[in-house]
Amino acid sequence: MARITLDGLAHSYAPRPKGPEDYALKELNHVWADGEAYALLGPSGCGKSTLLNIISGLLEPSEGRILFDDADVTHMTTAERNIAQVFQFPVVYDTMSVRDNLAFPLRNRGFAADVVAERVAKVARMIGMEDELSRKARGLTADAKQKISLGRGMVREDVNALLFDEPLTVIDPHMKWELRTQLKSLHHEFGHTMIYVTHDQTEALTFADHVVVMTEGQVVQIGTPQELFERPAHTFVGYFIGSPGMNVIPAEVRGDRAVVQGAEIPLGASYGAVPGRVELGVRPEFVRLSSGEGLPVKIRRVEDVGRHKIVRAEMFGQDIAIVAGEDARIGADQTRVVFDPAGVNVYADDWLVEPSGRRVGEAA
Repeated sequence: MARITLDGLAHSYAPRPKGPEDYALKELNHVWADGEAYALLGPSGCGKSTLLNIISGLLEPSEGRILFDDADVTHMTTAERNIAQVFQFPVVYDTMSVRDNLAFPLRNRGFAADVVAERVAKVARMIGMEDELSRKARGLTADAKQKISLGRGMVREDVNALLFDEPLTVIDPHMKWELRTQLKSLHHEFGHTMIYVTHDQTEALTFADHVVVMTEGQVVQIGTPQELFERPAHTFVGYFIGSPGMNVIPAEVRGDRAVVQGAEIPLGASYGAVPGRVELGVRPEFVRLSSGEGLPVKIRRVEDVGRHKIVRAEMFGQDIAIVAGEDARIGADQTRVVFDPAGVNVYADDWLVEPSGRRVGEAA
């Protein structure tokens, strides 16, 4: 297990990068704690797999260093870093049995036969393949082969880190939930440092202690699922996390009030002068329909998703989303919306602005 330090780390696939736009990974300076579970979350092309491959040693960064604990591993091979990596598509030895595939990393490092047998049996139970240990991998389905890949990554207890690059892509939805649960159990039992790459927010939020949100080669926030939901540090985080995502509304800020198209919205905190492009970020859960007070809206449609309703509406020509209770009445007279002041965040040029006064509900 290792503490992982990214020191001035950056990477460009261009031989002579001229500016930020030439970098697949913009400069990173972060310390990831020993024994924690991290998820790298973001859309395709945001740099998360590039970062994972740099951590694993498959790719050498253009700039900066990577340290495991206090050791500089920037130029070390994957084997020298003592990590295990599971890829998006299954990598197995087709001519070997399931048992031999799982045992291979341990036998390759000279573990005693009884230790190998014990670990293989335990991991096989975790991935639900204890009845198929004697089968050749060649005849198995893609999701069964990926379970073998996962198991081979998990079979060693002595690794510095376990790295997963979108490992559940080929797994059926029910098995995804089971394997996520098993990975989390493994982490709690052995305390490995784990890094899990995904574009699926559900996978990230259910697996990780800390989620690393990336966009355009940049880490925009590292936080717990609760922190990312309640206080997105960047409008992208608010947009990408949540279903539906955060409403982002152009506004002016005047002290403890925001002004949207001439209408005032209480903020629940006082702000000083806010320079740049100012916007409000409001989760749909903090918006409610009203028949009297609030800002005017036109309801476009209502989506009943079982436990709640998602109301799609238009406010001053902009689409907004509202989450209403399962039994909430949505009538023709509800032509206005009200924002809960405690759920309104202020952003300048996409970054969260901290209030200069205390928020509603905070102690004096």
